[in-house]
Amino acid sequence: MNLGTALSQGQKLLEDAGILAPRLTAEVLLAHAIGCRRSWLFAHSDEELKEVWWIHYGRYLHQRLAGMPTQYITGVQEFFGRDFRVTPDVLIPRPETEHLIEAALKDSVSTILDIGTGSGVIAVTLALETEARVTATDLSFAALEIAQANARHLAALVDFVQCDLGSALRDHAFDMVVSNPPYIAETDRAALQREVRDHEPALALFAGDDGLAVYRRLIPEAARLLRPGGRLIVELGLGTLDGVRKMLDARWREIEVIPDLAQVPRVLSAKLELDSNVE
Repeated sequence: MNLGTALSQGQKLLEDAGILAPRLTAEVLLAHAIGCRRSWLFAHSDEELKEVWWIHYGRYLHQRLAGMPTQYITGVQEFFGRDFRVTPDVLIPRPETEHLIEAALKDSVSTILDIGTGSGVIAVTLALETEARVTATDLSFAALEIAQANARHLAALVDFVQCDLGSALRDHAFDMVVSNPPYIAETDRAALQREVRDHEPALALFAGDDGLAVYRRLIPEAARLLRPGGRLIVELGLGTLDGVRKMLDARWREIEVIPDLAQVPRVLSAKLELDSNVE
């Protein structure tokens, strides 16, 4: 069997199973099995498929057909022009989160805190794109190991701290707090794609019955951690905007909501003006 035939057969299997983008997925999995770039496949479609390639390719196709996301099979996801390592211990970075990065880059700050860093894509990207000192926290030791590996691989200077939100950090230490918190309601669990529901970490996905549980704790925590005039930037889940807005008391000014490419409210940015009259 040559590579072209292997791709066609893989595409057919994925297509029959209702997997999205079956041709692209087959190409990614075969390239991963061979250890080459996808572009190499196009120039070598007549080359014979080696037995070891076939063994790996077959295993990867089986995993994908069973619902495992392609990114967990290959161990890589691109974000903001860089490749990041991902495993089932961390959420797979989405393109929508790049809107949070763009919002953060509008301000020039000296210190940034990323709460719930997961794979570290936000913290590492901001460390590489700015001159700020970046700190990142996560409750999961396993996630922090992945984030640290990504920081080392990309030569990003980030301080990692294991704690719940920012509980291990001192008051008023940061110019900016950023976060992509869990925001899916537990009641929506059954409606999720199996790739998400069955394979991505629940700790990074679910936030109570209404999806707002982490925001309720995150916003007061950000107020404690930010210096006067500091800015909070958070990613929003579908339908969470109104609930998150109501959590912002009079101390929060210059509130901006940024939509994604589908015009869904995706990022909220707010500046903290400490007011002694507001508790």
